[in-house]
Amino acid sequence: MPLNQNPRTLLFVPGNQPTMLTKAAGFEVAWLIPDLEDSVPAAEKIEARAIVAEHIPTLSAAGKHLVPRVNSLASGLAEQDIAAVVSEQITGISIGKIGTPEEIGVIDDILTATERKAGITVGHTSIVPWLETARAVINAYQICTASKRVRWAAFGAEDYSADMGISRAVDSAGGGPDPGSAHTAEPGLAHARSAVAVAARAAGVHALDTPYTRFRDPAGLRTEAKLAKSIGYKGKLAIHPAQVGVIESVFAPTEAEIEHAKKVLEIADGAENDGRGAVALDGEMIDMPVILRAENVLREAGLS
Repeated sequence: MPLNQNPRTLLFVPGNQPTMLTKAAGFEVAWLIPDLEDSVPAAEKIEARAIVAEHIPTLSAAGKHLVPRVNSLASGLAEQDIAAVVSEQITGISIGKIGTPEEIGVIDDILTATERKAGITVGHTSIVPWLETARAVINAYQICTASKRVRWAAFGAEDYSADMGISRAVDSAGGGPDPGSAHTAEPGLAHARSAVAVAARAAGVHALDTPYTRFRDPAGLRTEAKLAKSIGYKGKLAIHPAQVGVIESVFAPTEAEIEHAKKVLEIADGAENDGRGAVALDGEMIDMPVILRAENVLREAGLS
């Protein structure tokens, strides 16, 4: 699968704000989530549906990969949202409050019917489920393997915290910038965040970490993005254009990592050709896990 089909950053754009959707065509980010759910007040959801549908052709023509977030199944709005946004000009749909694999099956059926009606190849539209409840965390692997349409999965810390009845450190952090924020390593999220990343990896699904809500705190965002990367996430959701550069810089392999990976594979290939079973680089034994990590780095850099 081409690298650009596994995004490091997806940027939310409120679906009820046509000016923002128009501006988004010029944002320096390839992946956008026109949002019909949390960022849109209940009274504006029907209007937002039409606004997003109207802007999809323009955003697609600007080269954006589009993954509109539709309202949950429980809202009663999902099917009509899907009918409004599904076209060959979007890559997939994002949907929250997913708790069971059966719900993915329902969404898959809706997408199949919608694609057939629109004359689109069945299976064209991917699903990005949000795993953001206790039930979703317990069922994460089953959700991620419930349909071939599920290529990515997102962890949602805000709704997860609400579902668990726990406070987030960000709620009591004062609301202003807090460089190097310590609250990013929240123990209340640790198990769920790791469980979703592990389940996604086991399912062969690209894991995306929850948005960082303090958009004027780039240091805190960097800290949280590094934490997410360290436990297996491959990208992170953004709620403001200013967050995109930080997220990309964390999740993209560095030049040093790329050069080290190249050296590992070069030495490993040389050892195999010479019939040597053990080899080292800079005091590190080069065994299969090291080789696999090197291959991962070059794959993420688009070099293999």
